[in-house]
Amino acid sequence: MHAWLCTEPTGVEALKWTELPTPAPGPGEVLIKIEAASLNFPDLLIVQNKYQMKPALPFVPGSEYAGVVEAVGPGVTHLSPGQSVACLSGTGGFGTHTLAPAALCMPLPKGFPAVDAAAFIMIYATSWHALVDRAMLKEGETVLVLGAAGGVGTAAIQIAKAMGAKVIAAASTDEKCALCQSLGADATINYSTQDLRDAIKQATGGKGLDVIYDPVGGDFAEAAFRSIAWRGRYLVVGFASGPIPALPLNLPLLKGASIVGVFWGEFAKREPKANAAMMAQLASWYAQGRIKPVIDRAMPMADLPAAFARMGSRAVQGKLVLVN
Repeated sequence: MHAWLCTEPTGVEALKWTELPTPAPGPGEVLIKIEAASLNFPDLLIVQNKYQMKPALPFVPGSEYAGVVEAVGPGVTHLSPGQSVACLSGTGGFGTHTLAPAALCMPLPKGFPAVDAAAFIMIYATSWHALVDRAMLKEGETVLVLGAAGGVGTAAIQIAKAMGAKVIAAASTDEKCALCQSLGADATINYSTQDLRDAIKQATGGKGLDVIYDPVGGDFAEAAFRSIAWRGRYLVVGFASGPIPALPLNLPLLKGASIVGVFWGEFAKREPKANAAMMAQLASWYAQGRIKPVIDRAMPMADLPAAFARMGSRAVQGKLVLVN
């Protein structure tokens, strides 16, 4: 097998395409032949040693992938060789094969392409957990999605629309805003050319936002929060822009609003039954055509450095996927 090996987490340039012995699965593990792996923002942070999870060296990055089970270890009964699966295990995806905990593998129904499956779990699980579980979004409410053309942003638009909400999508270019509109967004804001608060006021008729979905952080957080409605919910999803915002705590007091943390990975560990039910619902929605990952492009696995460069340039719309 071959994989992109990280021996020093000093950046993408330190990754090496390396021939490695193909491992045999141990108890509770499966060996997966990887067909596709998607890039998530934590994949970039982890090879820069900037992520909260710091794997033991050396390691193969790539948190989310899909492929075919080649072998199963002792004690694995729900998966078998030849079965198609998707997995989000944190590492191991950027290669031709990987060992994965069987408990983290999602069996794929027929007709679920590997490229879509590799780009599915993290963005839809995060967005469902945020909007349905943490915000308790109701039909008819208004949601602002920041960073709306990215992976989790596009998923949030689709889930919010499926729940009957009005969606205002904010992105950095007219091209990205057009993508959001094609996904069902009721209004779009180009925050590179428009004043965010003025545009929100116009889009909501002055009523404000019931829910703010923010995977970006940075400079737009306070402007968005100042536009929140009474009893609004501000979802802290991530900080893709870099800076962690410092919101004045008088704002939630004055608006009777909530600042709500969203950490899907921890939810999945602490509440596995609820997480399993959520994933089953998402798979059903995919089969019904209600949700579908937006794929920016599929690139060869050997082009990982170029894929990281594209992600770092903020040019990606939806998800980047690497294929073997």
